[in-house]
Amino acid sequence: MPDIDPTQIELEKQGILISTVNRFYNWGRRSSIWPMSFGLACCAIEMMATGLSRFDLARFGAEMFRASPRHADLMIVAGTVTKKMAPLIVRLYNQMPEPRYVMAMGNCATSGGPFRDGYNVLRGIDLLLPVDVYVPGCPPRPEALLHALMTLQAKIDDQKLGRVSWYGKSTPKDIVIPTWGAHGLEVDGKLIDAVGGLPLISPLSGPTKGDERTGVIEHPQEPRAFPIMDERVQLVAPHQAAGLAPELAADDLKRKSAAEVPGA
Repeated sequence: MPDIDPTQIELEKQGILISTVNRFYNWGRRSSIWPMSFGLACCAIEMMATGLSRFDLARFGAEMFRASPRHADLMIVAGTVTKKMAPLIVRLYNQMPEPRYVMAMGNCATSGGPFRDGYNVLRGIDLLLPVDVYVPGCPPRPEALLHALMTLQAKIDDQKLGRVSWYGKSTPKDIVIPTWGAHGLEVDGKLIDAVGGLPLISPLSGPTKGDERTGVIEHPQEPRAFPIMDERVQLVAPHQAAGLAPELAADDLKRKSAAEVPGA
């Protein structure tokens, strides 16, 4: 909560209520958050528990999980985000009306978690969406999600009507929806995150910094070559490959004989 003038507190004790437009607006917004009802993996179980009677998310005015993105203003990205699922999540975000907020719930939504080296796992939803609050944990307990909601409410308290984009003259811009190309996620025909590769774009810095990208790309100097993307590996059956990918050279369980081992 923002600092409140002692005079205001004293007047409220005498039954005189004073406020500002910003405070009145923020009070209404923070006390009526409408999360969108969708989950991606095990974090969604904890999210559902948060909305039930034991943890009682309704205490914060956020018990109404909505089935339609057009009725929601909070997207809780709960669980692992695969590269194939990512375009659909961005499309849902664009369908939410302003103001809209995003939580990255759990290590997977934040950074890929234990699957970050998976060939088809997005290393953090902030590569595509501006994230307001990150919730660490695998999975985070409901208490952590409640704390995240209070953190989001504190951010809403700091909003100024004259600064928020959705009440300004400029039209809020939608996020460009990536497409699923031949080698991974693409934007305008340009590869941004290859299957079996590392992200070629930097994460978004967040709404408080103008939704700009940080410019820091993770390990751009390290090429990755997963077997599924390595042309030297030929699939001879759905679950069997001939040849050897560099990353499996040290311990390839598919080798049949010593002749296939390099340098043997």
